[in-house]
Amino acid sequence: MITSQQGNVLAVNRSEQTGTPKTSETSIVLDASGVVGDAHAGPWHRQVSLLDYELIEGFSAEHGRNVHPGEFAENITTQGIDLADVAPFDRLESGTVVLEVTQIGKHCHGDSCAIFREVGACIMPKTGIFARVLSGGTLRPGDPLVHSPRPLKICTITVSDRASRGEYADRSGPRIRTRLETHFAETRWHLVNTPRLVPDDRPAIQTAIEEAISDGADVIFTTGGTGIGPRDVTPDVVTDIIEKAIPGVMEHIRLTCAAKTPNALLSRSVAGTKGKTLIYALPGSVKAVDEYLDGILSTLEHAVQMLHGLDTH
Repeated sequence: MITSQQGNVLAVNRSEQTGTPKTSETSIVLDASGVVGDAHAGPWHRQVSLLDYELIEGFSAEHGRNVHPGEFAENITTQGIDLADVAPFDRLESGTVVLEVTQIGKHCHGDSCAIFREVGACIMPKTGIFARVLSGGTLRPGDPLVHSPRPLKICTITVSDRASRGEYADRSGPRIRTRLETHFAETRWHLVNTPRLVPDDRPAIQTAIEEAISDGADVIFTTGGTGIGPRDVTPDVVTDIIEKAIPGVMEHIRLTCAAKTPNALLSRSVAGTKGKTLIYALPGSVKAVDEYLDGILSTLEHAVQMLHGLDTH
């Protein structure tokens, strides 16, 4: 987990039309829609754009063209903060202004980008930071800017009578955590993974899930107790907790697995949401964990973003 960074605002920029460089201003005002008077302001997730001045300097040196703040159409040119460490849902704060990071990079519009038309390259698609306004105010060059990382909290709950009694070592929970660490190592997210181990007991499972939700878990994975045996109750507990079911994910995985192993159809794995927490109830074998994660990880980040009201299509 990275720590907070402090830098400053080097320049503030605005334009009345899209596809054009932004003009540096002595100050900008931010409200619930973004930068007042800016073409990119509105009720969407990319209200405000930020770019690190060191990246601009590097681009200028590489292409032999002196690029000024605002020419990449960024609203805020920053200095002293390594934006390569910034992840979705992190916050950038200055005075009363609070921005929540919503997207890293964007689709390149090519000929509609002024810099791209001139030199055939642009850095915003890969390194631009986009954010929405949580709290407004006025920004000026020289204002301090603080980056506060926000962890992506994932709780892994192994449900097993025998593992909880110490009769054998839990393998499925650690496998989930290893897969998640590998997956998120290729992303910007600040992953924090908390393990739990409980018996096949309704109150114990419910308590573990509810405690994880209260702790602000973004995602909860349970593993074990999804079959039809007398002690298999995990899906029943999860179903009682969730507010919205997500049947498509598990149905697709179940059918895919059943093409090779018909017994996979006996799994009662479920998925759903409670508030802003995703909950996935996975089977208990390491093989099944891998098969289910193969299907879940392709949509996991988008699902987290949707729960936070971000439409990043």
